[in-house]
Amino acid sequence: MGVTRIPAVTPKQAGLLTRMTYWYSKRRFGEVPEPFAVLANHPKLMRAAGVHETLVERGSTKLAVPIREIAVYYVARTVGCSWCVDFGSMLMRLSDLDLDRLRHIDDYQSSDHYSEDERAAIAYAEAMTATPPTVTDEQVTDLKKRFGTEGVMELTYHIALENSRARSYHALGITDQGFSQDSCRVPWAE
Repeated sequence: MGVTRIPAVTPKQAGLLTRMTYWYSKRRFGEVPEPFAVLANHPKLMRAAGVHETLVERGSTKLAVPIREIAVYYVARTVGCSWCVDFGSMLMRLSDLDLDRLRHIDDYQSSDHYSEDERAAIAYAEAMTATPPTVTDEQVTDLKKRFGTEGVMELTYHIALENSRARSYHALGITDQGFSQDSCRVPWAE
């Protein structure tokens, strides 16, 4: 765990809306996620990100949670965002998903720990995250058969959003916080 490249805003430094966001976040997640505390350096963007994340969460109803979460996890791991892997593992645990199978994600194409639908979603995440992206028409056609058009849109949006999160947090030096172990590091304690 390192120090972020831009320091977290402490509750004493924060305005009223940011302190309210911290209170809600701590209540929901057990601790304030460090990306929120760093983004609080720009309160308007922090509020916009919070509203966006809430709307995405509420609007994501077409794709099965395990499909979405495994694809998002793959992106976080590929980009190298330890915070996203940590937080994503917590979300999967709270959704009662099998975390042990994550050890086999490098072999997702042949591992019996993954369904055909999960393999297709992970392959899509891999293709979208590649630089440059390597998504094919055949891949999207296959995903539409599996998940429907709205499911593909949802999967695409979540993969792209996780690329944005993971790359932003990595750039800002935000690292794992301990969410996957139920023992979180407080962002401003260092």
